[in-house]
Formats: sequence, structure tokens, C-alpha cells
Amino acid sequence: MKQYCLAVDLVDDPMMIAEYEDYHTRVHPDIQKSITDAGITRMDIFRSGNRLFMIMETEDDFSFENKAQMDASNPKVQEWEQLMWKYQEALPTAKPGEKWVLLDQIFALKE
Repeated sequence: MKQYCLAVDLVDDPMMIAEYEDYHTRVHPDIQKSITDAGITRMDIFRSGNRLFMIMETEDDFSFENKAQMDASNPKVQEWEQLMWKYQEALPTAKPGEKWVLLDQIFALKE
């Protein structure tokens, strides 16, 4: 199992944030299937203000490149991503066109 943490901002508007959260209470089954088909076994999204933080657990052979290829050929995923981009804003450190930014781990508490 691998674990990844990512972040993105939302448009800083309470109504838009509420709409965004509402969409995530009823994610279309095709979107959920595209996530699991790519090898993502768990995905949790948290919010503080307009900052979102995602934790993904994946199969060992998961790759972002493969997920991107799968998404590019899935019209339902493209529709979802286009809709979500209405609510999302790239982080200041994001590359052009990049949404979710992969975070670097800087600390791990080991027992």
C-alpha cells in the first residue's frame, strides 16, 4: 500500500463551498468506480476554510500517469472534473493547469 497527500484550494465563497461539499455527498457511481479502478483503495478529503486536503491510499502499482490516462478517456470523469474546476483554485505553488498538488511528507511519528 502507498499513501499520498494532496491539496487544492476552493473559491473562497461560502455558497460555492457549500455547493462543492453537497456534490461530494452524492458522487456518481461511475466516478467512484474510476477511482477504485485506478487502484485507489481509500480517499478522504478534509477542509479548513477554503483549503482542501486529500489522503489517498493506493495499491502498490498505482501511478498518477495511469490514472490520468484512464480519466482522459472517461467522459463521465471529464464532466465531473470540469464541474469541480468551477469551485477549485490552484495553489500558488501549482504548475499551470495543475489542480491537486502532491504534498511532500516532512515528518512521520514512528512507534
